[in-house]
Amino acid sequence: MRLPEEGALPVPVLVVEDEPLLQRRIKAILGSLGYTDSLVFAGSLAQARACLAAQPPRLALVDVQLPDGSGLELIREIRAGDADVGILVVSAWGTHESILGALRAGATGYVLKERDDVEVSLSIRSVLRGGAPIDPFIARQLLRELPEAAPGAGAPDAGTQQEGGPALDGRERQILRLVGDGLSNREIAEQVLLSRGMVEGVIRAIYRKLAVSTRVGAVRTAQARGLLD
Repeated sequence: MRLPEEGALPVPVLVVEDEPLLQRRIKAILGSLGYTDSLVFAGSLAQARACLAAQPPRLALVDVQLPDGSGLELIREIRAGDADVGILVVSAWGTHESILGALRAGATGYVLKERDDVEVSLSIRSVLRGGAPIDPFIARQLLRELPEAAPGAGAPDAGTQQEGGPALDGRERQILRLVGDGLSNREIAEQVLLSRGMVEGVIRAIYRKLAVSTRVGAVRTAQARGLLD
């Protein structure tokens, strides 16, 4: 999803969360980003579907564990209706299957509820800018399950053009290695002495070069091509 113009906020926003305390927290976070109205809250899958039927959202924040069903079903329905809408899962830690299920269903990103307001806000900002934020803890867990590269496969020179796509430059490889270590964009910015915005720009460039849309996908693809050796 891309903002229609600088400073514009996509509305309405659908927040699917059954806990009132977390609803208030998310409302405050959205308020800090400039949202003062056009916020629609649903505490169940049935309520969310009613809201979706009445007015499709331009941004959705969805919990995957709802009292009357799975938020994954709602994500699929939202994505089927609009290929460009930003969908951020804001949920407690779930199973490996539920995380991958959310991403496969069409979620743009995934952040844990336990993160502080600043980190949740940064994830929302990333979605608004066209990014695909994945909580560092989740990314670390998923990356640990990636298969090792086949021994003796041979790693091509990471600085040259690779089969299946363009090469990554030195800065891109450095940042992607830190992504693979599970660091957040803010932590990466501190390590490489760049602004967070510049780090996000480099990550978006990596996504384009590797033809992926998630942090895990970027690391997996780069490893398969020998770009991180």
